[in-house]
Amino acid sequence: MHTTDLEALFWAGVAAVRGDRAVAAALTARPCPPPDQIVAVGKAATAMARAAHAAFPEAPLLVVTKYHHGQGAPEGAEVIEAAHPVPDENSLAAGARLLEAVSGMAAGSHLLMLVSGGASALAEASLDGLDLAGLKARAQEMLASGADIHAMNAARTAVSRVKGGKLLGQFQGTSVTTLAISDVEGDSLAVIGSGIGDAPAIPAFGFDARIVASNAIARAAVVAAAKQTGLPVGTNDEALYDDIAALAPRIGAALRSAGPGVHVFGGEPTVILPPNPGEGGRNQALALMLAQEIKGMSGLRLLVAGTDGTDGPTDAAGALVDGTTWDDTAIDALDHADAGTWLNAKGALLKTGPTGTNVMDLVIALKD
Repeated sequence: MHTTDLEALFWAGVAAVRGDRAVAAALTARPCPPPDQIVAVGKAATAMARAAHAAFPEAPLLVVTKYHHGQGAPEGAEVIEAAHPVPDENSLAAGARLLEAVSGMAAGSHLLMLVSGGASALAEASLDGLDLAGLKARAQEMLASGADIHAMNAARTAVSRVKGGKLLGQFQGTSVTTLAISDVEGDSLAVIGSGIGDAPAIPAFGFDARIVASNAIARAAVVAAAKQTGLPVGTNDEALYDDIAALAPRIGAALRSAGPGVHVFGGEPTVILPPNPGEGGRNQALALMLAQEIKGMSGLRLLVAGTDGTDGPTDAAGALVDGTTWDDTAIDALDHADAGTWLNAKGALLKTGPTGTNVMDLVIALKD
């Protein structure tokens, strides 16, 4: 059992839901009319935009994505990079530019929207006059609270002019096609990116929306890759929807009693942060908690990572742990939400860079 085995399984899952692959497949399976404008927004925006540009090279292209995620955008594309998970000045510039681009389209036009997770922070235009400081404070408060994505998006939508179908409410053309990569439980377009690619309740245009990649597709690819190498698969469960402190004992117990082979879990946990948290994100914290759950066990190794390659406000996707990782100095790291610093000192962090997708998180276990 080797670290490279786990990473190979992770990359098999990511490859199946990469933005360029997912969009190309969707446009081949069900072509859409040539767009008069392509808008891509989210962490996977650049990869999605590449496939759309290949299909429609003459269409103007606007890409809104996270800092350092715009590399590889098609030549001639307008690219705005902004902050995530807390918005910044560029998030407001991106929101204003999206409103301008969408509302300025002519009668009879077709818009192709490409949406992926992260859009909630990357593009914003305040509805009630909240300034940037107010938006940042609200975002930081929600992130620290441990609220799930549904509660967070409801709060975001209430004060936004681009979320919850409001952006497309400004569209004056004939038709919109939205292709979305899901980073939410249930794969609802109304929740992905806080509904930035969703239509208003009664759209005045033709609307075709499709989910082109999801956590279920990524997990199925991990399972297929495991079986191709002759490994048995014991678990494939989208069960990571709880606070990490509640999830770790459940997953730990399941893995301790599980048979040999590959065990895959997907979803997006929550975490409650203390004042002045240290380094790390939910995946690094969950990985460290799971290391405690399996301490002393031989023949069991875990990868815990975000499929977008970014775990919280860090440059790591997550971490790799086994029965030898934990020692009691990690207790203080968990108490101070500083799992990243501790795991980095152990050489346990997983760093992938931007992956071109965003379908929540994966826990992949290999057990002898």
